[in-house]
Amino acid sequence: MYEASMDAIQCSSSFLHRNKLNILFSNHTFPKIRAPNPRRLSRPAAQPLSLSAKDRRSSEAENVVVVEKPTQSERFLVSGGLPSPFGATVRDDGVNFSVYSANSVSATICLISLSDLRQNKVTEEIQLDPSTNRTGHVWHVFLEGNFKDMLYGYRFDGKFSPEEGHYYDSSNILLDPYAKAIISRDEFGVLGAEENCWSQMACMVPTLDEEFDWEGDMPLKLSQKDFVIYEMHVRGFTRHESSEIRFPGTYQGVAEKLDHLQELGINCIELMPCHEFNELEYYSYNTIMGDHRVNFWGYSTIGFFSPMVRYSSGSSHNFAGRAINEFKILVKEAHKRGIEVIMDVVLNHTAEGNEKGPIFSFRGVDNSVYYMLAPKGEFYNYSGCGNTFNCNHPVVRQFIVDCLRYWVTEMHVDGFRFDLGSIMSRSSSLWDAANVYGADVEGDLLTTGTPVSCPPVIDMISNDPILRGVKLIAEAWDAGGLYQVGMFPHWGIWSEWNGKIFNGYGKFRDVVRHFIKGTDGFSGAFAECLCGSPNLYQGGRKPWNSINFVCAHDGFTLADLVTYNNKNNLANGEENNDGENHNCSWNCGEEGDFASISVKRLRKRQMRNFFVSLMVAQGVPMIYMGDEYGHTKGGNNNTYCHDNYVDSVKREIYVAFNTSHLGTLVSLPDRPGYRWEPFVDTSKPSPFDCITPDLPERETAMKQYRHFLDANLYPMLSYSSIILLLSPIDDS
Repeated sequence: MYEASMDAIQCSSSFLHRNKLNILFSNHTFPKIRAPNPRRLSRPAAQPLSLSAKDRRSSEAENVVVVEKPTQSERFLVSGGLPSPFGATVRDDGVNFSVYSANSVSATICLISLSDLRQNKVTEEIQLDPSTNRTGHVWHVFLEGNFKDMLYGYRFDGKFSPEEGHYYDSSNILLDPYAKAIISRDEFGVLGAEENCWSQMACMVPTLDEEFDWEGDMPLKLSQKDFVIYEMHVRGFTRHESSEIRFPGTYQGVAEKLDHLQELGINCIELMPCHEFNELEYYSYNTIMGDHRVNFWGYSTIGFFSPMVRYSSGSSHNFAGRAINEFKILVKEAHKRGIEVIMDVVLNHTAEGNEKGPIFSFRGVDNSVYYMLAPKGEFYNYSGCGNTFNCNHPVVRQFIVDCLRYWVTEMHVDGFRFDLGSIMSRSSSLWDAANVYGADVEGDLLTTGTPVSCPPVIDMISNDPILRGVKLIAEAWDAGGLYQVGMFPHWGIWSEWNGKIFNGYGKFRDVVRHFIKGTDGFSGAFAECLCGSPNLYQGGRKPWNSINFVCAHDGFTLADLVTYNNKNNLANGEENNDGENHNCSWNCGEEGDFASISVKRLRKRQMRNFFVSLMVAQGVPMIYMGDEYGHTKGGNNNTYCHDNYVDSVKREIYVAFNTSHLGTLVSLPDRPGYRWEPFVDTSKPSPFDCITPDLPERETAMKQYRHFLDANLYPMLSYSSIILLLSPIDDS
C-alpha cells in the first residue's frame, strides 16, 4: 500500500476530474522479488497472502491518499508525450517514455534514484491519464528535469486472471521491455540485500551526455565464406587468474585478449548471451562442489536491449552507461583487428518462466501478447524453459526487429546467432476467446505453435533494410521437437548451425565425430560434410550457409571428446541426469584424465584430426573457446551452472605410516601417465626428510628412489611415514 507524505490532503473527485495526472509523492517502498521453488514473486509485506488480486486493488484504492498538487511534479515538468518510439528517448530538454500495454486499464511511471533503489524505495510516481497519456494501446508521457542517476519502471493495473492470460498487479514495478540498461545488484554472483536472489530492478533513463567516440568505426562487412568463428563466454574467457589482465571476466577483459584471437586467425567472435540476465535465477548450494549453482551461461533473458551490466568492470558503481560503453569498446577494438562480433540472442523465451515464475516485465506489461498461451492461459513450452516468446505476434515481431536494429545501429554488432531459432517459425497464439474456445471462425485458423513456411518475423528480419546486411545464423531446432537443419526458412541469406544427426540424416558435428573415431559406415557422409553438406543446402544455397563445428558450449570440449566415453556431470548436483547422453565420443582406450602415455598421444592426434576436418571442410568453421589448447571440463558436458574451474585436475597425494618394528615395501596405486615422487620421508636425515623443489642435490636424492618408483613400489623403514606427490610424465 502507498504511504502518503505528511503534507498530503484528501482531494475531491472534482479535483481528480479536472487534473490530467495524479501525482503520488513520497518514498514508497516496493515489494521484493524472491525466487522460491525456484522462482516466485513475493507479495508486499503489508498484504496478507490470502487477499485476492481484486480485493488487494480495492484495499489499496481505499488507502491511497492523492496529494493535491498541480499537474507538474516537484522534480519534473510533465506533459502528454508521444506514442513512438517505444522506450525512453531523449528529446529536446527532456525524456519521452512510451510503452505498449493493450490490456491494462491504468499505468503509472515510477522514478527511482539510484540511492532509493538500494533502499527498496520509489522516489516519485506519476499516474498517467488515459485521456492525454494513451494513444491506442500505447501509454506515453514526456518529462523535463534532472535525470542524473535516475531510473524508472512502470506499474500497470487490469485483470489478474491467469486463465484469461492476464497477470496485472499494480504492486509490481515492471521493467520497460525497451529498457537500454537495467540496474539491480552490483556484483556478479553476489546476493542482494537480505540474501535476495531477485533484487528489485529498474531501467536506466538515457541522457545526452552518453555520447561514445567510435573513432570512425564502420561495419567490416567481411565475406562469411572467409569466416573462422570463435564461440566464447564473456566471463568465462578471462575469469581465470591465468588471463593476467586487470578486469577478468568482463567486456574489457575480452578486449584485452583480442590479440590472442587475432594470432589464431579468428575473424569473428560469437558471444554467448550478453543481454541482461539474473545469474542467481536458480541459486542453490551444490554439495558436490561446495559452492553455489548459478545461471552462468545466461540463456534466460531479462532485458533484450540491455547489455549484461555485471559484465562491466564497474557495474552500477559507475551507473549502467559504463556497461554500454564497455561493450562498445569491445566491438570497436575487435573491428580494429579485423574481427566481427556476433551475438547469441535468446529470443525464444524469457526468465519469467511459467505461471509460477516471477513477474518483472513482459508478463506484467501484457502477458497474453508476449507469450504463446494455450486456451486456458497455460504457457506453451517449446523452449524447455517454462514459456515461449510469441515471436510472430505483430507487436512482438516488431519488438524483435527493433531490438536487433538497436544492436546493429547503436552497438555496431555484425550479426546474430538465434538460440532455438525454430521457435521463430511457429505460429503465434491468437488469444481470442471466440477462437480458442471453439466458436466458428471464418477462414483458416492455425493451431498455436504450428510451423509455418513463411514466418512473419523471419520475413521481417530478412527483408529489413538494416538487418538484411548482417550475419543471420539459426540454431535450427527447438525443445518441442522441431528440427529444421537444412530446411530453415532462409530467404537466401540465413545460415544454420550444422548440428547433430536427426532421424538418420547426417549432420556435420556427429558425422565428423563418428568418422574420426572410426565408426563404420560414415565415409560417404563424411565426404559430404567436407564438400559443404550439399545434401542439406540446395536450391541455390552455398556452403557458407553451413556453420560447421565439432564442439560448442553445450557438450564436451574437444579434449573431453577424446578423453571420456561417458559424461561426468555429478558436479552439477543433478545426479548425472542432466546433459546430452548422445555424445559420439571415444576415450581412445582409457577413461578419464589418468591415462598411459600412448593413449595421451593418441588423444592429441585425434584432436588434430578434428581440427583438420573442421578447417578443410567447405563451409564456415566454428571453434569453441579453449579448444585451441585442449581445455577440459573434466567430462562435464553441461556446465551451465558453474562459475568456477571445474576442468581442473584434482591432485593426489599418497600418505603411509609404518608403525611396525620391521621395514616394509609398499605397493603404490597405478596412475597411467603420472609418476609418484617422494616429498616427505621421516626415516631420512634432514634436509633430505623433505625434498622441496629448491633442495640442494635434489636430483641426486630423487635418483635413489627411481628404480623403486618405476615399479610402483616404495621402501619404508620401521616407525616412519611418507608423503608422495603425483606428477605428470612428459609425453613429448
